[in-house]
Amino acid sequence: MDMLANLWLGFGVTLELKPISFTLFGYLEQAVIYRLPINIFLCFLGCMIGTLVGVLPGVGPIATIAMLLPITFGLDPVGALIMLAGIYYGAQYGGSTTAILVNIPGEATSVVTVLDGHQMARQGRAGVALGISAIGSFFAGTVATIIIAALAIPLTRVALLFGPAEYFSLMVMGLIFAVVLARGSVVKAVAMVLCGLMLSTVGQDLETGADRMTFRWAELSDGLDFAAIAMGMFGFAEILRNLESPETRDVLKNKIGRLLPSWQDLKDSAAPVLRGTVIGSALGILPGNGAVLGPFASYAVEKKIAKDPSRFGKGAIEGVAGPESANNAGAQTSFIPLLTLGIPPNAVMALMVGAMTIHGIVPGPQVMEKRPDLFWGMIASMWIGNLMLLIINMPLIGLWVKLLKVPYNMLFPAIIMFCSIGIYSINNNPFDVVITAFFGFVGYALMKMGFEVAPLLLGFVLGKLMEEYLRRSILMSRGDWSVFVDFVNRPISAGLIVIAVVLAAISFMPAINKSRDEVFTE
Repeated sequence: MDMLANLWLGFGVTLELKPISFTLFGYLEQAVIYRLPINIFLCFLGCMIGTLVGVLPGVGPIATIAMLLPITFGLDPVGALIMLAGIYYGAQYGGSTTAILVNIPGEATSVVTVLDGHQMARQGRAGVALGISAIGSFFAGTVATIIIAALAIPLTRVALLFGPAEYFSLMVMGLIFAVVLARGSVVKAVAMVLCGLMLSTVGQDLETGADRMTFRWAELSDGLDFAAIAMGMFGFAEILRNLESPETRDVLKNKIGRLLPSWQDLKDSAAPVLRGTVIGSALGILPGNGAVLGPFASYAVEKKIAKDPSRFGKGAIEGVAGPESANNAGAQTSFIPLLTLGIPPNAVMALMVGAMTIHGIVPGPQVMEKRPDLFWGMIASMWIGNLMLLIINMPLIGLWVKLLKVPYNMLFPAIIMFCSIGIYSINNNPFDVVITAFFGFVGYALMKMGFEVAPLLLGFVLGKLMEEYLRRSILMSRGDWSVFVDFVNRPISAGLIVIAVVLAAISFMPAINKSRDEVFTE
């Protein structure tokens, strides 16, 4: 009953009519006041922008959210976070449209959809592929929303038992997960995490206020801006990577056909949708970008249990239904560690932490107690957003097809311009634009050398928190470093450290490392 009451509160916050006042043309002294459902409008706006971002290859939700962070300064925190969340899970929908119609994944999580989705489109079943993708995503999003609501209160109660030592150990485990789940070399992933931790120490010392690693540049005394690093590493670097290779878009020229799947299609897709929802929901909770692995794991499961595995890659509807459900479920359950523990499980959630900090909200278990309107409003908006995406995507497929025909060399100057404007407007400092460009080149160089930059961003976000909790733990234990592995007084902290050590040891084992590389390659 508590969950229903809390969801009712969330829907009330999302549907609330808020007064909007403004002065007409600057002449009228008395403002004109209207009452509008602003949060619903912001949810719709986020879903539309997210779908557009997913449809257009080379932009991505990370760069978009970083670019739109300055816009949220003047918004209510609830509305701002609802809009940013809508961009994230809206991009999952848009990415599948590009994958099916153009054979290019608009998002990393849509890579698997390309395999069977585009083959279905070539067989004249593009509408059915898009339809089952939207239906599966809506079902998975609805289930994931219920899971978030069900787990929120128990996890928050557990998190309230955490002290500084437990939070530090939890973050260590999260970074180890980021290493294990990163594609490529484990050593390179560890290097990226360590680089992120080092970058987080740039600026003033937390206790003494002394400058460190600033090279006597006054602009660095306040530390590196998170949005500048995120925009450079994921925005500018991605643009450089896309410009490097000649553009080839195999835009579908056949008719899309009917969007509603037949009864047989629904029967074939029902079990994959259920399995994909379970797999995506479970992996989305894992720290270290587990949500990205959801579609891959779902596709592997469907192919393994299929009576005729040879159908996959040739237009099997199960190869679209399962991964797309896992995709959307994982995107939404990744909010669980953020909202309950204050730990971002992936780069997008790290940006959400930045947005919450901008509005003076400290992510963690206190959010549910101090700002229940924000907590439950965001959860309720996810279901409304999924319903909006179902309504938006089906009728507007023709529009997305036209947008897909726009050459990328016409898009990237506008993307760079908006990114630069967004970065500049945060602090009105041109130095931030220079830093963003610098990290853009660094990110591009890292990509060329086979490094994955997402662990670096996670390390940067968690670095300051880890330093703070580390110092507080050592201070409270009077310099006793064994506080983190004290099974008697700190069993939770010790257990988390043991899990982290075991995971790290397993990931470096040659047999496991080889199997891991084979999975990512496939």
